[in-house]
Order: sequence, then C-alpha cells, then structure tokens
Amino acid sequence: MDAIIWNVRSVSTMQAFERLITMHRKHHFEFIGILEPMQQSHKMERYRARIGLAQAVVNVSNKIWAFIDEIFEVTILYNMTQQLTLRLMHSETHVELILTLVYAKCDRIERIEQWDTLYAMASYMTVPWLVGGDFNVIWHEEEKYGALPVSLIEVDDFRYCINTCNLTYLGFEGSIFTWWNRRSEEECIFKRLDRCFGNNELQQTFPGLEITHLSKIGSDHCPMLLKCDIETTPIKKSFRFLNFWTKHETFKDVVKENWNADFSDNPFCIFNYKLKKLKQTLSTWSRATYGDIFQKIASLEEVVMVHERQSEVNPTQMNRQRLQQVQAEMIKYLALEEEFWRQKAGMLWFKDGDRNTKFFHAQVNGRRKRLKLSRIQNSLGNWIEEDHLIAEEAIKFYKDQFTESVVPNDFYILNHVPSMVDSDQHERLMALPSNK
Repeated sequence: MDAIIWNVRSVSTMQAFERLITMHRKHHFEFIGILEPMQQSHKMERYRARIGLAQAVVNVSNKIWAFIDEIFEVTILYNMTQQLTLRLMHSETHVELILTLVYAKCDRIERIEQWDTLYAMASYMTVPWLVGGDFNVIWHEEEKYGALPVSLIEVDDFRYCINTCNLTYLGFEGSIFTWWNRRSEEECIFKRLDRCFGNNELQQTFPGLEITHLSKIGSDHCPMLLKCDIETTPIKKSFRFLNFWTKHETFKDVVKENWNADFSDNPFCIFNYKLKKLKQTLSTWSRATYGDIFQKIASLEEVVMVHERQSEVNPTQMNRQRLQQVQAEMIKYLALEEEFWRQKAGMLWFKDGDRNTKFFHAQVNGRRKRLKLSRIQNSLGNWIEEDHLIAEEAIKFYKDQFTESVVPNDFYILNHVPSMVDSDQHERLMALPSNK
C-alpha cells in the first residue's frame, strides 16, 4: 500500500499539484493527505478528478484534504481544525486503519487542543493507528538549523503527548529537514516539522512500513512517501561494531563505565553479560553521538547548496565563513561514511584520502556476486544450473560424506599411530576424578 502526506502550502501550489499528479501515476497511491492546499474548493475538486481517486474528505477549516481509493470504506471520526481522522476499512483484505492527518497550529497554546484530542483518541485505540502530518514543532534541537533557540516548553508538550499516547516515531529516509523557509544568510532556517507516528498495532500489521522524505519541489515542505506491505517481515539488524567509534574522545569512557558486573558467577557468564550490556550501550551511544550518517549527509548537502548559491551571489567574508562551517561539518560525516564502507568492504589496502564510495559499493556487491553459486558439477562430471537440482546434489554430497555403506572391522591402521603416553600416564588419564 502506497500513500503520501504533504503540506503543499506555497506560492507554487499549482506546481505542487502537478507534481502530485505525476507521482500518483508512478506510485498509484491508495490515499493522499494534503495539508493547507491554498486552493478554492472547486479547484480542489478538479485536481481530485485529475488524480483519479474516487473519494475526497475535507475538514471543517478546508485546510486538510484526504483523497481515498474506492477500495476503502471511509468513516469520518474527527473533523477538527487541526486534524482530520478517518477509519479506513480495506474491502478486500478487511484490514482496518485509523488515519489521522495533522496540521497543527503555529502557536503553542492553540496546539494544546490538538494534543488533548490525541490523548482522548489513544485511550480507546485498539486498531492500527497512523498519525502523520505537519506538527509545527520539532522533537530535538538538532532538527533545526538557523533562527532563534528552540523553545523547550513546546518540545516538552510534543514529547509528552506522543509518549502518553504510546505512539512510536516511524523513522524515515532522505533529508533530516522537512521544511525550509527558502531564504539565505542569517535568515535561512531548516526544520523537521513533518513526521509520522504509529501505535504497536500499526507496526505489527505493517511491519515493512517505510517512509521517505522527497525533495521540496513545489512547496516549502517535503512530501512524505509511505510504502506499506502487510506480507513483508521485519528485518532485525545484527549488532555491528564500527571501527571509527574508537576515534571518538568519549568512547573509552563509555566502555569503562559499562564493563562491569554487579554479581558473582561463572567467568564465562560474566563475560557474556558484559558483552551484551556493552553492545546495548554502544548502540544507544552511537545513535546519540553520530545519528544516521547517511541521512545527515543528505541533509547537509541541502544546507551546503543554499550557502554555495548565496556565496556566489554575494561573496562576502561572512558568507564564505558560513559556507566553510557547513562544508567542514559535511567533510566530517563524509569521512565517517568512508570509514564505514572501508570496513564493510574489508579492504585494508585502502588508500588514504580516496572518497570513492561508489567503488566500495561495487566491491561489496562484487563480493556477493562471487559468493553466489550459479552452477555446480555433480559426481558424474556434469554441470547443473537449476536451483532445485543444485540443492538436491548438495544434499546427496553431504549424505555420502557422513554415511558409511560398510562398517569397518579391521583397525590395523591404529598400529601405525605412535603412542604418546606410557602405561602409568594412561591409567591416570582413565581414572575417575577425585574430590581433591
């Protein structure tokens, strides 16, 4: 199931809708959430007809529109100024989904009404629940670049609401920032205002849920592309120790603080306990210290492009300094990316300074191709290429290896094995252990 949620508020609203129609032709969305379209109702209906989705629902403020495929039975649960909540029942799979499209107010006091509504809904929610849209508030200081310092009161209100409602942030791919004020120099601001949350039932029903932040073409907000597959099984990533961790100044302190056990037991049990404890700690420490280096690079590329354009138009010393600052930050994360791929490729002869990460991708993929068996030779010398015949031949080979057709009764070969112990040593080795 593919869907999209997008705040298209912009002077280029027509361009945004043309882009939306193009994306729908490519992905065939089953529902579309549009926030603050800045279009009259009759124009929105015309766009709905061009998009081709059969049903349309709009909230009372005319700022949230939902286009729904006819395969869903739609029921309106909440129709409010800052949100539109729908119950979607799939007519074929009979999967029920509660969809809440959020367009929160810019003012903190006005947003309290929205938080209270989510509290009330969460108290009885027992089915998959997806909450997504523009919350007009960030979650952490790192989610904003430029402008005044973050108001911690607003952040605390947001966090408390989401945690109390037992909602989980669903993650994303792409740029960290979902909104840009389209200005430069000291007025340039990037923020992550748009996001999607879900309850446990949603993650169990859609374990393969993926969210991608697309480019901000046609609006100052980026569209959030949702791809869901009920049959996809979740992939649990194994722990991987990254070599560049050891270069961080706090790494040794983290290891020392967590390499302890407050109980007495078998040394191997204690060692195993320490490893598990340290693994969990390092995973948390890495997320807090480095974050997702690939997402960070994607976001910094956006910031660098803005400052490069500004430096070209107005090459002042201040603009050059700002450009150099963001470039230095990006170089730091590019170095981490380089270390990651060098470790993954297992190439110790890597030449310092070469940042050709595509080369490392090719090396990793090439190694996978070399390890893949496309054909084997059977015991008769014939080549086999079909997968099921390769599997049968492999089973036959190992059965022959570990199965004896004739039981040997002559062990004369043991006479040629030299004796390494005398008779006294043999008796001591065969004796039962004493209590001493």
